[in-house]
Amino acid sequence: MASRPLIKYIYGALLLLAIDAAISLSLVSSMVAFLHGRASRPFEVAYPAGSRFNLAGHPANLLVDQGHTTNGAGGTALVLVGFGGILALWLEHRSRTAYGKSSVAFYIWTTVTILSWLLTLTALIYVFVVTATTANQTIDLSVASRNAAPAKYPDNDWTPENWFIAMLALPLVYEADRNAINYNLRLMRGWRYNIIPLFLLGFVLIDLVILEILRVRKSKGGMYGRTASGDVYGKEQK
Repeated sequence: MASRPLIKYIYGALLLLAIDAAISLSLVSSMVAFLHGRASRPFEVAYPAGSRFNLAGHPANLLVDQGHTTNGAGGTALVLVGFGGILALWLEHRSRTAYGKSSVAFYIWTTVTILSWLLTLTALIYVFVVTATTANQTIDLSVASRNAAPAKYPDNDWTPENWFIAMLALPLVYEADRNAINYNLRLMRGWRYNIIPLFLLGFVLIDLVILEILRVRKSKGGMYGRTASGDVYGKEQK
């Protein structure tokens, strides 16, 4: 007797992946909104001897490619894999029912899913490496005061996350600024760590899809039947 189809499990994994991809996109978008919003204006910093100066919200060397890569991975997973997967699975069901074989669209979607997962893997490695190599840096108050806004802090390369971590170590004048930075830092850490479940869900989805392809190919003669719920399944020839 032929093994049971995995289509329902594929739908489940696809739904979870699409939800997580949407979360990833929203978290990255929140960081972009902060960078173009409050962080585009200077922050007032207290300096020894009672003076103050304005520190630009962005350093001169702000690294943002890791955010673009993560956004690309999330967008690909949501649109091409998620929405495209719904269409591909529908076409697959029609093809199996009408012609007793898999559709070309299903194989194309499988290839896209693998490429999307590789993009997510690239984003995962890239983001964590860049974050680690720019971690534990500090903002030199004397350098910052000599390069007050509209000039930008010139030393080192910074990810947005590590820049604002360093900014929290400064004597910011306004508590509201500190609270805004703390809130947005949680969101920045959120999208960075969210790449991990995005990667794992993509891996699970690929496994299920490949197992389903192998199951169908193993069915002798490519013949199909139906379950009571209407699902199409491979059926061995006698």
